[in-house]
Amino acid sequence: MQSLALIENWPVPTAAAAVVRADGTVLGTHGPTAHRFPLASVTKPLAAYAALVAYEEGAIELDEPAGPQGSTVRHLLAHTSGLAFDEHRTTSEPGVRRLYSNAGFEVLGDHIEKATEIPFGEYLRQAVLEPLGMTATTLDGSPAKDGVSTVDDLVRFAAELQAPRLLDPRTVAEAMTVQYPGTKGVLPGYGHQNPNDWGLGFEIRDHKSPHWTGSSSSPRTFGHFGQSGTLLWVDPDAGAACVALADRAFGPWAAEVWPPFTDAVLAEL
Repeated sequence: MQSLALIENWPVPTAAAAVVRADGTVLGTHGPTAHRFPLASVTKPLAAYAALVAYEEGAIELDEPAGPQGSTVRHLLAHTSGLAFDEHRTTSEPGVRRLYSNAGFEVLGDHIEKATEIPFGEYLRQAVLEPLGMTATTLDGSPAKDGVSTVDDLVRFAAELQAPRLLDPRTVAEAMTVQYPGTKGVLPGYGHQNPNDWGLGFEIRDHKSPHWTGSSSSPRTFGHFGQSGTLLWVDPDAGAACVALADRAFGPWAAEVWPPFTDAVLAEL
């Protein structure tokens, strides 16, 4: 795919990208796809998937108490627990506002660790990484932001999101469905959004503007980006997913190059 070569023009030291279909067919790659990049918040979809495995295994329930008073596992996954961005303090009642929260994912990791009696990084490895053959991916630290992976590995995960093997497709469909519809909030790097739609650990594009995906991305597009210059989106209407990893902190450069990159990829599908 010629569109992937656009990453050559990104003002970053290193970048790699790939596009994959639901059946695992890789339509194209560009750059060092075996290079290990810090994922920053692209760690969250991996952590969320492990949480959903824990749910299906019966270790946790989505609507059981977790986090602040009145909050549940579902609230933590959907960034509506009321926990602050990077501090373990409550700034809102659960379910009222979409307060994007690293702290919420750390509380979620602790909750699953207690329920399974397995360190969360190890649970993620056993539940998600190993079954998908993601041998180059590790999580040593926060389930919100400390994952390290490669494009080659995340392509496997992106295929799984489109055609689940580890989870019941109905569970994945729920994860990509808006939780607490109509909730306002700030999308980091893109300001206030009304509504700021989110599923269970995955951001849902809907009609947000501005946004890090493309102007031609379908409203059903879901995924995540990271402050380390990383992104993963799945566009069900296009029948494909894209992974692009870089090693420069998110900033105006990313807001400038990511949307036209995504539009070019979609145009070529």
